Amino acid sequence: MDCRCLDGVTLCYITPEGRAYSPRLNGTIDALMKIAKFEGITSWWKGLSPTLLMAVPATVIYYTFYDQLKVTLGFKSQQTNFLAPAIAGSISRTVAVACVTPLELLRTKIQSQQHYRYHQLWRVIHASIHNDGLLSLWRGLFPTLLRDVPFSVFYWISYEFLKHEMGSLQHFHNSQLVPLIAGAISGATAALVTNPLDVVKTHIQVSLGTRRLSLLEVVRDVVSEHGISGLYTGLVPRIAKIAPACAIMISTYESFKIYFTEKNREKTLQ
Repeated sequence: MDCRCLDGVTLCYITPEGRAYSPRLNGTIDALMKIAKFEGITSWWKGLSPTLLMAVPATVIYYTFYDQLKVTLGFKSQQTNFLAPAIAGSISRTVAVACVTPLELLRTKIQSQQHYRYHQLWRVIHASIHNDGLLSLWRGLFPTLLRDVPFSVFYWISYEFLKHEMGSLQHFHNSQLVPLIAGAISGATAALVTNPLDVVKTHIQVSLGTRRLSLLEVVRDVVSEHGISGLYTGLVPRIAKIAPACAIMISTYESFKIYFTEKNREKTLQ
């Protein structure tokens, strides 16, 4: 039996003698080094397959649904908007999360255990379905939505506001840097605000196949063991991941949207 650090979950190992060993972690870099030492450097990419399998459909659903819905709700690119991005972001994120939650659960479970094999994972999943039904694969849906919906609301309000304000500046007019910068800032801000919810979500999903934890029980356990700061465990790597990811995704999306809009316009004029 063994476990490792993941968004507030304690990094610990069971020695051959059966004793629990929990190395002290001093920041993100120290955690990466110790994970590599005990599990190998390839463990940094543990869970990559389900992450990629989850990211593509989730992003397509999320961005496409958001873009269409915000226009339906009366979004105007020439004006400062708050309500339309907030509603469109929350609804589109809810739909995307509901579609990929089983894959997210698998990824979290893989990353939470040292030397976890896929055949072991399927046994846990089968046992969970047998004991708690098919809906057990959506365990953590509520805390995930509790994290992702507020994240989406903060992100899209911030992004549309920054995009509008930066685009009105002569230096940034029609610049490809606008979505890149606005996406990074908005992603970092939303990650900071919603990090406690991310810690709670991870604890609940890691408990798959072991014990069932409620939202309040997780918060109580984390705070009692680590204090309020425990709810911000993993904040630095989360921002380090989310800020560039948001910047790259939204700038790529905006670039392709402009490209295909121009192509469609050219085709219409022919």
